[in-house]
Amino acid sequence: MADEAKWYVVHTYSGYENKVKANIEKIVENRKMQDYILDVVVPMEEQIEIKDGKKRATLKKVFPGYVLVKMIMTDESWYVVRNTRGVTGFVGPGSKPVPLSDEEVRMMGVEQVETVVDYEVGDSVRVIDGPLESFIGTVEEISMDKKKVRVMVSMFGRETPVELDFVQIMKL
Repeated sequence: MADEAKWYVVHTYSGYENKVKANIEKIVENRKMQDYILDVVVPMEEQIEIKDGKKRATLKKVFPGYVLVKMIMTDESWYVVRNTRGVTGFVGPGSKPVPLSDEEVRMMGVEQVETVVDYEVGDSVRVIDGPLESFIGTVEEISMDKKKVRVMVSMFGRETPVELDFVQIMKL
């Protein structure tokens, strides 16, 4: 999928992360590349500091020396980012930048990766993983935020609710 935007990690001179972000955004605007370079992020986390008995919240870079860029990789978009002042290169083996996997993006908390399930409450499903593998049940509840589903499974002649991960069941 060459035309799908992915997150790439760009290495910068230390302390230049925000400048690189601003530079890339300015180039994107000037060259009208919004369709190719969609987002530039310097991941930050809030840190509570206690100084002189006072609490202070400060923002700290999560990955100093790195900027994350969501882009569609083309010769031009690669060239633009690669040659932005303060950028030392893309992270990845050799000359070809490697995009982050959805799992890495999720772990870095850069973007919420939307989960899509193909079953709904009331559907019959088969458990395809875990200790209850091959059991059949009915979807009772779907919790998108927890990425869990509650299924009523018939065990020993009675219905038992079990909580499973989305990936552990398959619609019948």
